[in-house]
Amino acid sequence: MTDYKRFAIYYAPEPGAFADFGARWLGWDAATGEPREHPDVPGLPRPVAELTDRPRKYGLHATMKPPFRLAPYSSQDALAADIGDLAAAMSPVSFRALKLVSIGPFLALVPDGDPGPLEALAGAAVSRLDAHRAAPSAEELARRRKASLSMRQDRLLETWGYPYVMEEFRFHITLTGPLPQEERGHVREALGHWIDPVLPQPFVIGSICLFGEAQDGFFHLLHRFDLTG
Repeated sequence: MTDYKRFAIYYAPEPGAFADFGARWLGWDAATGEPREHPDVPGLPRPVAELTDRPRKYGLHATMKPPFRLAPYSSQDALAADIGDLAAAMSPVSFRALKLVSIGPFLALVPDGDPGPLEALAGAAVSRLDAHRAAPSAEELARRRKASLSMRQDRLLETWGYPYVMEEFRFHITLTGPLPQEERGHVREALGHWIDPVLPQPFVIGSICLFGEAQDGFFHLLHRFDLTG
């Protein structure tokens, strides 16, 4: 078994056109644990490899429970067993579609529809699996606080090890690193033309995935758990 530094619970697309798009666009296939050749997308201001350098190591995903180190008394098998129990108690979540938007300087895909059921799913992943999370170090907390957190975000950081959970959670599938203002429109237009045909309609979250961060910093999809509640 690979010695993973951290674990996370992510949404990742089922095998198919959308998953293949993400692996090629980012240059990393978390399901196979292999790099992928970037596509040729006309109209981009820079090479795809430069635009996607920051999110590449995570693979195509949306965070449900952010990366964490295992508590000393936990194990990968124990974590997986509890994720399985959680997935068996939660139902799939469906949206009309995904849409490409700017979130600050980043481009990402977000669902079009009522976020309530998805927020409940993510909140359950954060809270019900938290016994497996080791407490963050003082250095980790200090690094998070450099982002000028609100009082509520700082309290969430103290409680759950991450500031953007619970009511601060926003489901998004990151597609780029930070882009200069003058590039965002060009990248969004060029990328939109390329990905529109592969975006699922409706967009259904029917599973959650356990990811592990290898020693080189790249994340691997370790197991998929169907939502069957």
